[in-house]
Amino acid sequence: TIPADVTPERVPTHIVDYSVLCLCFFPSRVPLILVGNKSDLVEHSSMETILPIMNQYSEIETCVECSAKNLKNISELFYYAQKAVLHPTGPLYCPEKKAMKSLCVKALTRIFKVSDLDNDGILNDNELNFFQRTCFNTPLEPQALEDVKNVVRKNLTDGVCDNGLSLKGFLFLHTLFIQRGRHETTWTVLRRFGYDDDLELNQDYLFPPLKIPPDCTTELNHNAYLFLQSVFDKHDKDRDCALSPEELADLFDVFPYMPWGPDVNNTVCTNEQGWITYQGYLSQWTLTTYLDVQRCLEYLGYLGYSIIAEQESHAAGITVTRAKKIDLQKKQTQRSVFRCNVFGDIGSGKSGFLQAFLGSNLMRQKTVKEEHKSYYAISTTYVYGQEKYLLLHEVFPDFDYLSDADLACDIVCLVYDVSNPYSFEYCAKVFKQYFMDSKTPCMMIAAKSDLPEVKQMYGCSPLDFVFTSPPQIYGELS
Repeated sequence: TIPADVTPERVPTHIVDYSVLCLCFFPSRVPLILVGNKSDLVEHSSMETILPIMNQYSEIETCVECSAKNLKNISELFYYAQKAVLHPTGPLYCPEKKAMKSLCVKALTRIFKVSDLDNDGILNDNELNFFQRTCFNTPLEPQALEDVKNVVRKNLTDGVCDNGLSLKGFLFLHTLFIQRGRHETTWTVLRRFGYDDDLELNQDYLFPPLKIPPDCTTELNHNAYLFLQSVFDKHDKDRDCALSPEELADLFDVFPYMPWGPDVNNTVCTNEQGWITYQGYLSQWTLTTYLDVQRCLEYLGYLGYSIIAEQESHAAGITVTRAKKIDLQKKQTQRSVFRCNVFGDIGSGKSGFLQAFLGSNLMRQKTVKEEHKSYYAISTTYVYGQEKYLLLHEVFPDFDYLSDADLACDIVCLVYDVSNPYSFEYCAKVFKQYFMDSKTPCMMIAAKSDLPEVKQMYGCSPLDFVFTSPPQIYGELS
């Protein structure tokens, strides 16, 4: 074993003697170095014979001649060995095609798009300097920056546009680094942006540790909202405060998949064309953070939040709220997201209630396909002059199978159809079985009040029920 303090890369190195047959049939594509030992016994170099073999097998990182007797190239040998492990060529470059491999191109393309802060397809001097500081902890001198662009100009006609580096120019530079044996430059960039040795985003990068105690919820903090606002502005090309399908696809181009389905358009506020508005965009992020914070962390990772916002990890964008029971004891809260679970029998008007909250009229609701339906609706409201998010969740009306998640909320809405004589009975049963003895505030909603009201086939009228089972609020919805 060679200790770390005597190696160029400061990495401990273990030497194990293997037979050639073991290496030839080794299942993993480990990097190889072809070493011609005992060079002190020959007068002529064998490199001309060896180089074609190296070019034939991509697993071979480099060739070197050495002599253990007179210590010729021994230190270089261990340097190349460590470099082959820490900064391998194999995942990045195909010698036969003299081009970067597709996974490497894909990763660098994402890095370019994340670093293109104004989304104009060019890395200007400010963006290049930010990229340089992010990856190498030092800015580029103006002359060095110009020299880099001149190298690209000489080799590519469209590598530099408007005095900035295009995607083609960015990829060309990394190809040049690799061809000149500077793999460590490209690997430093890849690893800074979260990639592992297989050019996949590292799980530790996507899912940083975040402790969430029981009875606590998760919200985006101010810095995360500012970042997401900048991402929206970056892709809202026509400045209409809404994202067209093309703009939304461009925003999520740095993701390995499309994270938002058509149901999102029925979960948040949209414009007349059905496009997600600025407020709807922030609402959907708020919903994801509240319901599935791990997925939110993953999404922030794809967008490069920790890098662009210069945070230690994406978890820095998340606020874990105080336990709800403490808020109730102190009769105050700092939370900005509140959940309302909506109960009601089939056909009572729950879905219409959710869509009305988003400003969607009945005619538009009828055009929504069943597979595009959402059981959530979220938007902003003001409480004592402060903006809060109200999340409505339509609970499936299976009375006997209500889970803890169905019952966990800040407020309950019980919706019944005034034109259906048997609709209120469901609400009364749900209240008596699950909420009568709880501290969760309940609200009774008489839906479809534009239709003729009929007597509810229950022991008492809805209004009498509310007064005999306080505290509740009663309201009508047309």
